[in-house]
Order: sequence, then structure tokens, then C-alpha cells
Amino acid sequence: MSTEQLEKFQDEVEIPEGVTVTQTKHMLSFVGPLGKTYKSFRRIPVDIEIKDNKVILKSKEYKKKDYAILHTAKSIIRNICEGLIIGYSIKMKVVYAHFPITVKIEGKTIIIENFQGERAPRKTHIVGNTKVIPKGDDVLLTGEVWTDITQTAANIELKTKVKNKDHRVFLDGIYGYEKKKGIDK
Repeated sequence: MSTEQLEKFQDEVEIPEGVTVTQTKHMLSFVGPLGKTYKSFRRIPVDIEIKDNKVILKSKEYKKKDYAILHTAKSIIRNICEGLIIGYSIKMKVVYAHFPITVKIEGKTIIIENFQGERAPRKTHIVGNTKVIPKGDDVLLTGEVWTDITQTAANIELKTKVKNKDHRVFLDGIYGYEKKKGIDK
């Protein structure tokens, strides 16, 4: 392989001002104005090195798949750094036709009560440091790590999925309708 082809399998991420990144083996710890978080790169085949306020990523092999993995790792690091500075928000809407759905939070558990008149509440968990705030017919998810927030939103949507009925008629559920950068109050 030529030098130009090898450079393609190396990339770097600029660490923004206000964010500190430290490395312990495969674990990167991020500290920023909104908090701190950790990300393990043990299962991601990329060599990581921190030098001169940059995270340098090198692919372990030189195949097309490794090129894609390298850029996935780059976007994960970039999103975590961005989230620690400005944060992320997702708004979800509680939709029901007859039985009013209520959403409650107990610790790290989201409790969805009275879904289609069911007596037993549906429960799902909150991923990471995501903050879930129910406000009437809206549910607001905020936090620093984009993957944690979106996974929590997906857990909520999956728990309120209508089964064994025509989903075009039975539209009850909790659906995400707005995703944006910045933390809403």
C-alpha cells in the first residue's frame, strides 16, 4: 500500500476548549462543563492516542470495513465532546385515543401506566445519565451522550408498541417528534 492509502486509515478529532479527555487502556474519560462520561473502545478495533489536544485514531487493518469503523469511532468521540458542551434533547408526545396514558419516573425506571387500559404498568429503564421529565402529554429527554438519549427514547417507543392489532387504527403510544442540540428546560 502506498503512503497515501495508509493515511486514509488514520484520522484525528480536535478536542474542543473546555473538554478534557484522558485515556486508560481502551477507556476514554471525558470531562466537560455539563458533566463527565466514559466510553470503552475495547470492542472497537482502533488504536487511540491523545496528543496535543487531539485524539488520534489509527485503524488496525486496511480493509473497507476498518475504514468505516474508524470513522464511526471518530463520530462517537466528536458527539460526546459536543454533548458535554451544549447537550442534546429529544421531545416525545404521548398519544392516546381513549385511555389516558401516564408516565412516571422512579429512580432509573420509566413507568408507563394505563396503556390501552392495561392494569399492569409497562416499565423500561433509563440509559446512562439521561434525564427524563414528563410534562403533561410530552416527555422531555435531555443529557450529554447522544447514544444514551436516543436509546432511552427507543426503549420508550418499543414499550408502547401496539401488538396484535392494526397499527394504522390503534395509534396509541409515545413517539419522538423533535431531536435537537442544546438542553431544553
